Amino acid sequence: MSTQLAWYKQFWPWFLILLPGTVVVASFITMKIALDNADSLVAEDYYKAGKAINMDLGKIKYAKQIGMQFTLNVNDNELIITQQGGPEYQAALNVRFYHPTLEDRDMQLMATSDANGAYRFTMDTNPSGAWEVRLEGFDAKWRIQKRLDLRNNGEYWLN
Repeated sequence: MSTQLAWYKQFWPWFLILLPGTVVVASFITMKIALDNADSLVAEDYYKAGKAINMDLGKIKYAKQIGMQFTLNVNDNELIITQQGGPEYQAALNVRFYHPTLEDRDMQLMATSDANGAYRFTMDTNPSGAWEVRLEGFDAKWRIQKRLDLRNNGEYWLN
């Protein structure tokens, strides 16, 4: 007469229960990761966003028509924007830096000119890397935007 062990004292039932149990735990972990890291690049109301892009294109065309041109001088963390063409502009500039992949690095500031007509400001961190730079007049009638690669110090044209 052979005595059999109870099922819970054997290896194979626990092994067969462990496999699907591992998959269930892994799926909950994957769901938590997906919920915590939502995609911020997708617009909820894409139609309104598309209309806003078309309005922005009108501002860019207007800036080209009047010949607005600026240079951006980068010297470590100090940035200097000076006007090079178009009607003389003395009002404040709305300056935006958009990082192509990291939304938390995006910056927006209102820059005012000094006595020489230059707009100076200092960034907290070195702006090295690729950026979408937008300059917009205080009255929001014109806009200049350009993708720049600020890998080293130097002068960059915005037109």
